[in-house]
Amino acid sequence: DWQVQFEKTFPYKETPGQIESMQQVKENMESAHPMDRLLCGDVGYGKTEVAMRATFKAVVDNKQVAILVPTTILAEQHFHNLLLRIKDFPINLAMLSRFRTKKEQVDIIEGLKKGTVDIVIGTHRLLSDDLIFKDLGLLIIDEEQRFGVRHKEKIKQLKTNIDVLTLTATPIPRTLHLALSGTRDMSVINTPPLDRLPIKTFVLPYDAHMVQAALLQELKRGGQVL
Repeated sequence: DWQVQFEKTFPYKETPGQIESMQQVKENMESAHPMDRLLCGDVGYGKTEVAMRATFKAVVDNKQVAILVPTTILAEQHFHNLLLRIKDFPINLAMLSRFRTKKEQVDIIEGLKKGTVDIVIGTHRLLSDDLIFKDLGLLIIDEEQRFGVRHKEKIKQLKTNIDVLTLTATPIPRTLHLALSGTRDMSVINTPPLDRLPIKTFVLPYDAHMVQAALLQELKRGGQVL
């Protein structure tokens, strides 16, 4: 019942790709073998929602979840989005990053060891040796290709006997090869959300006037520029 309630808090209509991916993830999580699934989809196609539903499912089954992201900003973003969605449920969510004080970090680490923290979101800080989970059931890795070799080795150690869901918009060749050869399972979200416009990419010689025009056009529509 809680799973149904949680999924109803999603403010958009699910795309066919999201529905199919979620079904595959749930079946994997309920099987006798640990899941190792790669979820591919363009930016803004709703991979995070699939990850959130998998997270909720694991927690309701009394397992802990670790969500590993490459940047502190992304950790903040996931933390606030998930916090909004689980506020009506008795679930304890924490974020571990350089934005947390030493004392806060110590409390979170203690909570993970005791099992009072259900979900932890963080950067490579989650791969530190001082982190011990009481009962980790699911590891979600966002953009695996952004982690270094040393981090990937640590991830490999964590992966034994737990479900793993890897989200990516740009899989590295090795990851893609493992998925296509059947060593890893793969889900693809290739249906854009309603009203989603295609991304346009232009490769041009540098021109200050063109850059200025592009910046002004983006600001005029209330967008952001990097």
